[in-house]
Parts: sequence; structure tokens; C-alpha cells
Amino acid sequence: MSESPKSSYLLPLLLSALLALGFIGGSMLEHVDQKSSSELQKLEDILTLLDQNYVDKVDKDAIFEKTISDMLHELDPHSNYISAKDMKSVNESITGQFGGVGVRFLLLRDTICVTNVIEGSPSEKAGVKAGDKIIRINGKKATGKQMTNDKVLATLKGQPGTKVQVTMLRQKKNLNITLERGIIPIRSIPCAYMLDKQTGYILISEFSQMTSEEFYQASITLQSQGMKRLVLDLRNNPGGVMSSAIDIVDAFLPKNNLILKSKGKKEGEHAYYSTAGGHLEKTKLVVLINAHSASASEIVAGAIQDNDRGIIVGRRSFGKGLIQKDEVLRDGSNLRLTIARYYTPSGRCIQRSYKGGYEAYMQDEERIANNEYFQADSSIFVDSLKYKTKHGRTVYGGGGIMPDVFVPGDTLGTSFYLTELQWSGASRAFAFDFMQTSRNKWSSAAQFNANFEVSEQLLDKFVAFAEKEFHVKKDPYGLRVSKVLIKRMLKAEIASQGWTEEGYYRVLNPFDKELNKAISSFK
Repeated sequence: MSESPKSSYLLPLLLSALLALGFIGGSMLEHVDQKSSSELQKLEDILTLLDQNYVDKVDKDAIFEKTISDMLHELDPHSNYISAKDMKSVNESITGQFGGVGVRFLLLRDTICVTNVIEGSPSEKAGVKAGDKIIRINGKKATGKQMTNDKVLATLKGQPGTKVQVTMLRQKKNLNITLERGIIPIRSIPCAYMLDKQTGYILISEFSQMTSEEFYQASITLQSQGMKRLVLDLRNNPGGVMSSAIDIVDAFLPKNNLILKSKGKKEGEHAYYSTAGGHLEKTKLVVLINAHSASASEIVAGAIQDNDRGIIVGRRSFGKGLIQKDEVLRDGSNLRLTIARYYTPSGRCIQRSYKGGYEAYMQDEERIANNEYFQADSSIFVDSLKYKTKHGRTVYGGGGIMPDVFVPGDTLGTSFYLTELQWSGASRAFAFDFMQTSRNKWSSAAQFNANFEVSEQLLDKFVAFAEKEFHVKKDPYGLRVSKVLIKRMLKAEIASQGWTEEGYYRVLNPFDKELNKAISSFK
């Protein structure tokens, strides 16, 4: 099933690039043939000529790094080069934590506005509150148009144990606070709550090293609240750490059920089976997926589907069936190489074809052409792609996980005006201002959702605010078409100011057609 192009022209260039990075040790240099050495010299000659003679100033390092990435993408879309400066954020995503002070913020009117304070963080312990505004950091002015999200993060993040001094503006008073940075978790499960007396809901946004432990804690809590069935939301989850995905599947399956197989030239074959004692073995399960559910998300969905352990609802997943391994280079950069393919328990390799090239693959042009947002792609339902689940149901390969229950996308009430408002950030900024005087009116997200509605007067204020502060011109037609969705969006943003993602999704979930279909699928 290999789709890699012939390597005769790629290998010399690959060796050249890796040699230039210092990836290949000295003992291997003796084995590099003369052709590879000449390719290395050619690349260096080209970069030198560009630097000396090109009409504009040339960033040789950027060109070189781009060359490596393009070369790796000729092999497959998921082999990649990650520069040293980008590795820090990548490692944070993998480990699920970073060094910082523990606040969420919004840049509003050139000022750092604290929207939420993370529980147990240095900021909470020091008395920082949502609604505070940071005006100085380490004695330096922290306001003005020169402030960016990246600059704020660069000053507030740092090694645990180090200190940062901040001046907060709270109700027209300045407060000087010294914060000792700590380890701040990046929650990969931002939302988990009971939809009704017996149905739990868990949203996983990505898979880090901590996700399986987060999932265990969230599911145990929901079980204590009466959960007998669970909707596991993996929509828009790009994947991540494979071991966490396997651990989560293991919680649902009895002993000795196949979860995953992998095969690689050097890695060989590996099979992963469930163990005994899964605390969710008796819990009914529906998994939500869509076109942006990839990698580890597809491992979970595929294992649940092939073992007939639950129902998959939504739209066909992304289709990433390749496994990567990271190799750290001498300069701190990273080579992420595809080392194996994985197969679901029924034997499916769900990797989409990438013969059309990197750009076409990432844009997923075939899915767009087949209008898969509104209807299932019938071209996948062919005999050559048939597989059987544990209990004999027919499932299909062909790229991605095809859901058991397809739910078409919903565009009712959408407009260009709604899209402009969503992308502008106006609703989040307006919600921050609104909560400055309303933050203590409700004791919980559930109470807020039950008792608060966006009035016509508040909507008018928001429309005027968006036009004045974010230059989103009022569109009477778009406002009429999308009024219900705009009000809902605004309510969700206000809820998120008080109760982060749980507040946000408590507002939106009752109107989510895919989620409602998942709930009805339990029957």
C-alpha cells in the first residue's frame, strides 16, 4: 500500500540536508558516497550565490529550512522538519504543560486583560482575578500598540521557580504583585459535564502525554454523578500522543481485544491489546468525529468501531494512518519522520492517498469536490474497501473513519456578517467588558445558561461595539438572517469569561445537531 515516490533522487538531497544540520554522526560520514558529497556542495553553492547576488536580501536559514520541509513532504505529508525556535511550543503540546503564571488574557484596547485565572496557579495564589488588567511587567510598560500575544507570552512564560513582577489595574487602583512561575497544565479535556441524569459529555481537544490521566479523572467524576452512557467528542481533534489514545480505548474494552496494529520497515510489527479492569467497560458509548478528527482521534474511533464497542457519529475523519518518530538534531531542531503505518482492528489502513502532492492533500480537494460536508462519499462504499468488525458489520477503508451515522453539516442561519463577527474577536472583547460588572451574578455555568438571555438591547450594543472597536460594519440583512446565531455566540462568549470552555459549550451544545444525533443514537 506504499505511496512513497522513488527515492533515487531524494536520498542524496536528504543526506545532504541532514549532514548540513549535523544529524548524521561522524562515524557515518565515511559511508557517504561521492555523489552525496557533491549534492551537499551544490546546495551550499546555491545558498551562497543567493546570498551574494540575489536582487533582494535573502534569509539563508529560512530558505534552507523550507528546503528541508519541502523535501520531506515529497516523501509523505506528515514527515516534517521543526526548527529549534518552534520546538518549545511543540514540546509543550506533547507534555501538556509549560512554565508560566497561569492566566488567560485578551489584548483589548492595547491592554492585557485577564479573562480567566487557572485554578491552583501562581496567579490564583497571589490573588490575581479575572478582570484585572496588566499594565507593567518587570517595571516596563506593558500597554500600547507594540504589545502582541507573542510578546506577552514571552514575558509571562519562563522556567518554574523564576519570578516576574506585574502591576495590575483593578477598579482604578494599581496593585504590584510578584509571581513565582510554576508548572501550568495545558488541559486537553477542556469540557466534561453531565448532559442529563445519565449521559456524560467529554470533549478531548488533542492528545498529550497527560490526556489519558485527564480522561480517567473526568470519567470517574462523571460516573460518580450517575453517568451510564458517554458522548466522547473528538471533533476537530488533530491527534497527538498515540499511547494516550490506546489507554483511553483500553478503558472501554474487556481484556485481549485488539486496539491497534502498526507496521514499519525498521520498527517491525506491533500489536496493542486491551487489558483487564477497564472502568468504562459497561458504559454505553457514542464517539463524535468530523473531517478534522485525525491521527490519535482516528485510532480511538477505529478501535471502538471495529470492536463494535460503540457508535461513531458525524462525518468522515481526516485520514491519517501514519506514525511519526521525532529525532532531535544537534542544533535543537527536530526531524519528524514517518516510521510506520497503523491498522485498525479489522485491518484497515485509514491513510488517505497523497499522490496529488502536499498542498492538494492538506486542502483535501477530493472531499470538497464530493461535497462531503452535506453527504457521505459513496465512492468509498466499494467491495475492495470492505472490512468486517468483530461482530461481522461491514466497515470501509478508503481514507479516514466513515461514521456509522452520517450527519450533514448545518449552515442554517449563517451569513458573511456572522463570519466577520466570529473572526474579528469582537464577541470575546464585548463579553469581557460585559462581565466586568456582572461577574458575580451567577454561581455556576449551569445557572447562567438557565437564567441569562441576550436581549435585543444588548444585541444592539454589541453590533455598535463591533463596528466602532473592530470595524465590522453593521449588515442589516446579515443581522436579520443570523440574529439567533449571533445572540447564541455572544451568550457563549460571555459564559466562557466566567466558566471557560464548560460555560461556552453548555450554551452551544443543546443546539448542536451532531451532538443531539449522538444522544438519540443510544436508543
